[in-house]
Amino acid sequence: MTKGRPNITRAALAALLFLSSPVLSRAIMAPAYGDVLFNRASLTIETANGPVLLDVEIADTDPKREQGLMFRRSLSENQGMIFLFGREREITMWMKNTFIPLDMVFIGDDWRVVSIAQNAEPFSTDVISSRRSASRVLEIGAGQAKKLGLKVGDRVSLQK
Repeated sequence: MTKGRPNITRAALAALLFLSSPVLSRAIMAPAYGDVLFNRASLTIETANGPVLLDVEIADTDPKREQGLMFRRSLSENQGMIFLFGREREITMWMKNTFIPLDMVFIGDDWRVVSIAQNAEPFSTDVISSRRSASRVLEIGAGQAKKLGLKVGDRVSLQK
């Protein structure tokens, strides 16, 4: 116990918050890696094969975008992470400290897919570019973009 501070576990805090606030309890129950806590949402992609629904974590602050999926050992087929940037621009990413091979789906201000980078290599420091202006990046497991039939122009929506 630190002097002057009670020693409370995440589970105990989650239980207390659950009783007082469903919104706060949902946030505290989301996965945390390091000191970064990610909220979750549902994301839908309208493809030629029909809608695809994913459970995503939201990286909407600098610390969350910097952490991303680094140090994760697995990612389910129906999961991903969406990086939200404030304005449309060329976005560059890399795979440093990322164990999982990924597909990166770059999305514009109009919530349409503008480009897809497939099979990003774990631990690589090679720059992966959106090649076009984008304001969001969806990271999913490598091979998922092809398996789901994702294409440039597909419409994406996020339900927080």
